[in-house]
Amino acid sequence: MLGALMFASKIIMEVLPNIHILGMLTMVYTVAFRKKALIPLYVYVMLNGIFAGFATWWIPYLYIWTVLWGATMLLPKNMPRAVAVVVYPLLCSLHGMLFGVLYAPAQALLFGLDFQGMLAWIAAGFVFDVTHAIGNFAAGLLILPMAQLLIKLRRISRI
Repeated sequence: MLGALMFASKIIMEVLPNIHILGMLTMVYTVAFRKKALIPLYVYVMLNGIFAGFATWWIPYLYIWTVLWGATMLLPKNMPRAVAVVVYPLLCSLHGMLFGVLYAPAQALLFGLDFQGMLAWIAAGFVFDVTHAIGNFAAGLLILPMAQLLIKLRRISRI
């Protein structure tokens, strides 16, 4: 269900260019479920491929969201709240800003770009990456409260 929620949120927010809550949800799931967050993450990736086509654009999705998951996993589990409210949105925003950079190696390999071509591809998408970063920062403000809610609901459901 969590992966389906990611996919549905992407579809609903497609009217806004590069603004979505996928980074926020990735981080929320990772903070709340740690390693198990990979399950909804890859359900989302597979749903994306099934509904939009397993084309070349989809290949970077196999690793791009895992980078954010991995970066979130590297953060301390018991980070003080005052630190988390700053770090989580910043990391989410950084992932949005670097989305084109993370996507570029696959593009270069798939379309035969040399290093300069890859840099040009990154530069051409810079404005979209800035928009992505701003949207991710705003959504990132919800990471801590949403993760705490999921953790609490998980505890309650086990009683």
